[in-house]
Amino acid sequence: MSEIETLIAQIFQEAKREPFPIDTPVYEAVKKDPTQPILYGGNLNSKICFFGRDLGRDEVYAGQPLIGAAGTLVRKGFYWAMHHQETNNKEELQTVCDRLLLTNTVPYKPPGNKAYTTKVKERFRPFVEQLLVIHWQGNQIITLGNEAFKWFTPYGEKGELNQFFQQGDRYQAKLPIILQATDRFGMHYQRQVTLLPLPHPSPLNQKYYAKFPQMLQQRLDEFEF
Repeated sequence: MSEIETLIAQIFQEAKREPFPIDTPVYEAVKKDPTQPILYGGNLNSKICFFGRDLGRDEVYAGQPLIGAAGTLVRKGFYWAMHHQETNNKEELQTVCDRLLLTNTVPYKPPGNKAYTTKVKERFRPFVEQLLVIHWQGNQIITLGNEAFKWFTPYGEKGELNQFFQQGDRYQAKLPIILQATDRFGMHYQRQVTLLPLPHPSPLNQKYYAKFPQMLQQRLDEFEF
């Protein structure tokens, strides 16, 4: 078993240890174990990570993060940045996963469209930390929405992320932070990463939904592909 498979197995065991809210019917509809985590999609050697809130129904069905309506917007934008052409072909859109990492604050789907509580997020935080610090090799994280950005609060100075998020240019500015993680042997790791927040690309986010493709391109223009 590889190190990343071991991490996924640890999350699975933690989920079985004590119940927490999971949208069980969605998993059962596709004959999947609700306690089996969907931790990430994409390439652990990529430079860029897209960090969302949590899984939706489409993500459970597909077995990978960010593949529903919001995720498709992200994938289309990344495909355009790579090839300077549009596509609606699912197989072509899937190829962007060779160049990025996709993950969430919690590797499970909450009931309904409600965000997980702080208690649940903190329960699974050590595993997400290990994914980002030990297993992923990149250093640029595009957060999608308020909940995803605020997950990183513990890694900044006191009040730093909140102050950053009050800025009018928060969706153009960058914030370097030091991520930390501890592996199953008690070894400590840390890495500097840069947060590049964006609003969540949900159709329900009327303020930013129409603007999101352009905002994403502005972020991606900062990278070399």
